[in-house]
Amino acid sequence: MPDPAAVTGTGAVGPDADPSDSAPASSDSGAEPSAPGAQPSAPGVDPSDLGVSPSGAAAGADVEIGSGEAASTGAPSVDGGAPGGPVQAGAEAEAASLPAGVGVAVDAAGSATAGVPELPLPDADDAYAAAARDVLRGMVASAEEPIAGGRHKVFGRADLAVIPTTSTIASHLPRAVGMGLALERLRRNGRRADGDAAPWPPDAIVVCSFGDASVNHATATAAFNTAGWYDHTGLRIPVLFVCEDNGLGISVRSPRGWVAATLRAKPGIRYFAADGTDVAEAYRVAGEAAAWVRRHRRPAVLHLSTVRLMGHAGADAETAYRSPTEIAADVARDPLLATARRLVEAGYATGEELLARYDERGWQIRRLAEEVLDEPKLASPVDVVAELAPRRPVRISRAVADAGTRAAGPSAGARGEAFGGRLPELAGPLTLAQSINAALADGMLDHPGMAVFGEDVAAKGGVYGVTKGLRDRFGAARVFDTLLDETSILGLALGAGVAGMLPVPEIQYLAYLHNAEDQIRGEAATMRFFSRGAFRNPMVVRAAGLAYQEGFGGHFHNDNSVAVLRDVPGLVIAVPARPDDAAPMLRTCLAAAAVDGAVSVFLEPIALYHTRDLYTEGDGEWLAEYAEPGAWAARHVPIGRARVYGVGSAEDLTIITFGNGVRMSLRAAATLADEGIGSRVVDLRWLAPLPVADIIREASATGRVLVVDETRRSGGVGEGVIAALVDGGYVGTARRVAGLDSFVPLGPAARQVLVSEEAITQGARTLLAR
Repeated sequence: MPDPAAVTGTGAVGPDADPSDSAPASSDSGAEPSAPGAQPSAPGVDPSDLGVSPSGAAAGADVEIGSGEAASTGAPSVDGGAPGGPVQAGAEAEAASLPAGVGVAVDAAGSATAGVPELPLPDADDAYAAAARDVLRGMVASAEEPIAGGRHKVFGRADLAVIPTTSTIASHLPRAVGMGLALERLRRNGRRADGDAAPWPPDAIVVCSFGDASVNHATATAAFNTAGWYDHTGLRIPVLFVCEDNGLGISVRSPRGWVAATLRAKPGIRYFAADGTDVAEAYRVAGEAAAWVRRHRRPAVLHLSTVRLMGHAGADAETAYRSPTEIAADVARDPLLATARRLVEAGYATGEELLARYDERGWQIRRLAEEVLDEPKLASPVDVVAELAPRRPVRISRAVADAGTRAAGPSAGARGEAFGGRLPELAGPLTLAQSINAALADGMLDHPGMAVFGEDVAAKGGVYGVTKGLRDRFGAARVFDTLLDETSILGLALGAGVAGMLPVPEIQYLAYLHNAEDQIRGEAATMRFFSRGAFRNPMVVRAAGLAYQEGFGGHFHNDNSVAVLRDVPGLVIAVPARPDDAAPMLRTCLAAAAVDGAVSVFLEPIALYHTRDLYTEGDGEWLAEYAEPGAWAARHVPIGRARVYGVGSAEDLTIITFGNGVRMSLRAAATLADEGIGSRVVDLRWLAPLPVADIIREASATGRVLVVDETRRSGGVGEGVIAALVDGGYVGTARRVAGLDSFVPLGPAARQVLVSEEAITQGARTLLAR
């Protein structure tokens, strides 16, 4: 229980506190050099955009916005109370001495009476009690906790638009930037991916909080850089970053002044600062910061100096690395005590009254804690995974069919215009790349909120030409280039999905995805799980990958590692090998995103992008016609369904493969057919979820299975296929042909570690000889 004397005393600044972090910011007409990142004044630019105080500071002056008070420059301050202001006397001085918030009544004779209102009595069902109950439910993993339902201790409320975040340091900041960009697009366009009106008010802004240690994290750096980069280009991102700075990252101290210097130096991001232990000041400056972001639609950061009471977490004994004096100084700055002191000084209550209220609240919280302890917990696997990644294949199939109906009917004119009168179904056989390009265009036509973005996707049309012409057809607002940072690209997609758009980000190469995997694993894939489906971030991540491309080798452009993706719960992984599969599979992924909020990775085999032939040069058997809209429903490819090719009698051997392995296996099967061996080649098409039913059926048909896995032997797709066979009760023989546990080297050396047609043929012969 707090000591009454502590309630009525004055606060003390901790001995290790940086005065510059908590002192009011100043507007100095030139006494100090400009802060890092300050922008020069330019004609036609709003002075407030360049950090100049609206109160009249000279252009080009160094301005540090925080408390809103001006330092002494020889001019009166805003409130007249700063040094250098006019001297107050008489009634003015008496009025100035009244506590803040006091009501003043004036009678007919002109006499004024000051009155202080009483604090309201606590209500057992008030908002504070409700908030406390929600927090306590999270602590005991109650299934009735309003956001995660006992799956994780997160803060969030769908009705208040508070999006839950994970425990990963700063990983939610890129999403905040993406959501800010999406809010501006929706504000201008007013439509979501499904064509409905945008759910956000036109003046909505994004508020994102983090700790002082997080400013050093690469993810935070990416978010700040992206926000500043877009602001520099003239695009608006209304995001308010809030840094809660208690000077510690568990036991590692933030060097004195480091956080302030770091945040001030971020180009394109306006800096505000306040003492977070002073509720009134923090509220006022937060209001200023939010109003600035709301007005200018530009990013800002609010730096709040705070304290940490007790350790970082329950098991953290802070006495091992903090002195008693330092801990006591933080306790003296406790915001609760500081607020109590302010209430006493203003005459709202006495220290004894506040302590009584404190005790009353304490018992109320204790009663709530006892109540939530008895609330039900998640008691079955079905309960736990219910909102992880719901699959509604019938609705997805219907969505694809409806898209075809619209494209062939009401939208036929717009579709013809978008394709310049050259409809893809009339263009003859297409390559894999051309088929994906046409499907993207059809997706853009059918989903008004769909956006395609990434490195080099707009002006260049993609490194391999897959997005060629899309920007010209649909405009720079929907098809745009991003800065070269995969974390930021995926962060933009995360925010856009939450805001109601249908983002299709491109990761230029699969190897580059590894730089930003947590944005998929820790953020995208967990959104529904941690919010019981209240929030979702649908997206289709396109990535060029796998090996075998000619003339452009090496590990980063021939990456065959997909194990980390297959390990993400709920993530859909599609790998189209044929042009006539690519378009329907992409339509399925887009429909799943729109219907179920699904997160998909659409992995495109680079080596097959422009492949035309299958068996002999000039046969054109790897090309395929693009289906007309009326045939989309009939050619729909559901998630988790394989494709089977029969070669010869198709009775002797089952080859299970995907991607580049499909073409190699079909060629190998043709060689085996010349030897009298009949094969059925199974193209998995989906690596997650695997088409288990199709695998078991086709394996059982021959009793001999050869798994051709172009990824690696350890952690590769083949391990999952073999495990599915075992779990499914398969009785027969099986063998694997897989890539070596090696990075892909440059040039001809790549053949030494990758699967070849010869290895497939020899593996089949060995299997049949058993």
